[in-house]
Amino acid sequence: MAKYTAIVLAAGKGSRMGSTVHKQYLMLAGRPVIYYALKAFADSPVDEIVLVTGEGEEEFCRKEVVERYGLQKITHITAGGRERYHSVYCGLQCCENSDYVLIHDGARPCVSREIISRSMEMVTKTGACIAAVPVKDTIKTADEDGVVQATPDRSRLWSVQTPQTFAYPLIRSAYDRMLAEGAEEITDDAMAVERYSKVQVHILEGSYRNLKITTPEDLQMAELLMQNHKEEYRPV
Repeated sequence: MAKYTAIVLAAGKGSRMGSTVHKQYLMLAGRPVIYYALKAFADSPVDEIVLVTGEGEEEFCRKEVVERYGLQKITHITAGGRERYHSVYCGLQCCENSDYVLIHDGARPCVSREIISRSMEMVTKTGACIAAVPVKDTIKTADEDGVVQATPDRSRLWSVQTPQTFAYPLIRSAYDRMLAEGAEEITDDAMAVERYSKVQVHILEGSYRNLKITTPEDLQMAELLMQNHKEEYRPV
């Protein structure tokens, strides 16, 4: 049987939230933001969860999140690094015996178990897939002076989410090469695979509800979503 590991990232500081509390620990519908992503993966078919925290926050997360709320399947809690890709690599090092990994931002609390299950199914066929939704707005590209340069065809644009799901040897090899080269311009996991392998990354349609909490307005929106979809998101 193939082994699936979820890497949940909770090492960000969330400077745009305007709060002294890191965004993953802010309260949302009575629980910390990070609880909901961990709960979704714990209730999914994945075999284990690796939680990547900020440096020095490992024991806090263990006691105040994992143990307090009885979260299951979390086999490793490890500190992340300076940038997101450093944190992903720390997580990858904890799951070397896995066949597939699902990499998810802990600041996306509204991920559904249905998206997780579909990601697990698709990755066995493709080796690399990412959750994403079609862009709703017209997008412009501009130069450094803010002058519009082009208007891309909206029908071909997708807003990328997480989880991003890969065969473990594929994503580990891509990250090994990326870090060796110091390619700091790479902003997501799929971009590493696109650059350092010949494997095509496939899109799995996600959900507009799977928002990322970056600003106070996002937190308010997530609160409304959970109120309107209590059957899916209510704490148990």
